[in-house]
Amino acid sequence: MSKNLTIQEKLIKKYHKCEKVTNLKQLLYRSSDIYGSRIAFKLKNDKGEIYPVSYKEFKQDIVQLGTYLIELGFLGKRIAVIGKNSYQWAVSYFASTIVGIVVPLDKELHDDDVINFLNISESVCVLGDTKNLKGILEKKSNLTNQDICMISLDLEKKSNFAKFDSLEHSEVYYINDCISKGKEFLIQGNTDFDAIEIDPDEMRILLFTSGTTGNAKGVCLSHRNVCSNITSIYGIVKVKRSDLFFSILPLHHTYECTIGFLLPLYSGASICYCDGLRYILKNIGEYHPSVILCVPLLLENMHKNIIKNMNKTLPKKYVKSPNENPYDNLPGLIKHVVKSKVKNTLGGRLRVFIVGAASVNPSIAADFETECSPLVAGNNDFYHKDDSCGLPIPNVTYKIDSPNENGDGEILVKGPNVMLGYYNMPDETAKVLKDGWFHTGDIGRIDEQGFLYITGRCKSVIVTKNGKNIYPEEVEYYLNDNPLVSESLVLGIQKDDDDETYINAQILPNIEAITEYLKGAVPTKDEIKKIMSDIVASVNNKLPNYKHIKGFIIRDKEFEKTTTQKIKRYGDNTKIDNNDDK
Repeated sequence: MSKNLTIQEKLIKKYHKCEKVTNLKQLLYRSSDIYGSRIAFKLKNDKGEIYPVSYKEFKQDIVQLGTYLIELGFLGKRIAVIGKNSYQWAVSYFASTIVGIVVPLDKELHDDDVINFLNISESVCVLGDTKNLKGILEKKSNLTNQDICMISLDLEKKSNFAKFDSLEHSEVYYINDCISKGKEFLIQGNTDFDAIEIDPDEMRILLFTSGTTGNAKGVCLSHRNVCSNITSIYGIVKVKRSDLFFSILPLHHTYECTIGFLLPLYSGASICYCDGLRYILKNIGEYHPSVILCVPLLLENMHKNIIKNMNKTLPKKYVKSPNENPYDNLPGLIKHVVKSKVKNTLGGRLRVFIVGAASVNPSIAADFETECSPLVAGNNDFYHKDDSCGLPIPNVTYKIDSPNENGDGEILVKGPNVMLGYYNMPDETAKVLKDGWFHTGDIGRIDEQGFLYITGRCKSVIVTKNGKNIYPEEVEYYLNDNPLVSESLVLGIQKDDDDETYINAQILPNIEAITEYLKGAVPTKDEIKKIMSDIVASVNNKLPNYKHIKGFIIRDKEFEKTTTQKIKRYGDNTKIDNNDDK
């Protein structure tokens, strides 16, 4: 009699077959050989016209740029890349990580932070957008390496660097010139790039991350770290050669870089780039992507816009509230029409959202599955739960450290994707890497079927006087679930005359939604306060007493966010004036 298999054992039997790769040079050459003339990128020219770049052309540009970087003496050196998502960024990343060690930097960093990371990483070259290079030149005197080479990712030499001519070693190269010079060396018989051999287990990627709690660390990654992730994800999420990935999130972030950039290139799919957050729906209509990678906040904002537009076009008898999803209440024929319109809003070809970096509201996941397309929230093609992050990807295991009575504890991960360590920080590395297990800092639980749920962050947990743990993300989830709330941040505060910790919420109202809720009347401050007070009371009714929101502050501007659209839990966002406590 055969034993009953667990879901995880069944999943292993269903994995999509994939060819293993251990380094990014191997991935590049493999994809060029297999997919050659297929479209790797869909790009826009200055006139807004879309044109293709093939896999063969992509590899050619990388080899030529890499050859020139070697000629400049950068073999085995640290090379920084900074700029908006672009084809030039993609070429620079590949060339840099094959020739040396790539240092991807956040284009939104303050110039002082960019200088600091260039110094810490000992970068000898930086390929970047003009805006970022000008920022570096403004602060050049603070650079340890005054001879650092600068290469602009701009296609045309419209940028004016003349004001920096008086500085020593201030010459700025242009990427197209570098690619052309590399081509000349190749024609002369240079084979240095082809000859590079990569140790898949040595550091080849150095990235700096501050997350949402401050204190940036350098994370050391190898090619095996990244490639194991690519093939593991391919094993559970089928990527088709006909897929077009719409790149929204910043490429310096490993989430977008791995899944939105390297995975489609491994799979023979194509990539297109968003012109900016305000152009998401416009660009979707232009490119008609089939895969969108995003974080929950972006998905939630898209969901709110879709619901709002749906309610504006439906007959009033089907609309209960301007911000409430009417789909389930619609007759069959109208449902079909609405579903078709929503799909067209999302380009008409969209087959999957991939949502990560934080947990997604399960009701929103269910809505998108019903009205648009399947959704993967860290889940897979075979088994998923909307409120879960999914089952472990191939070759990766996880467990919960010291779970409490509810099964919640720190999530520990083991696998070939786990980083090598923090750059020049052995003590910090020892804190998070113990006996092969990476201590993620995330709080979560695992259900009886092996599905993982993330409930909060260790560093953001609020501890009350009597030892109760409160995860602010849970309270924020209930607040943000109300369409009259745009976003919120929950913190623990202490009164001057009391050593107890109280739950305080900062709430940004959705003024447009409130206006519609009030039948078109612009809300007064008192009306907004009353509505938010009612929402807080409703949330408190869903929570145990010790998690109740004791006070709230109404914000009039958005929270500061990271470039992956997570609200920062530090800095100005956490400054609370108790006099404003409502």
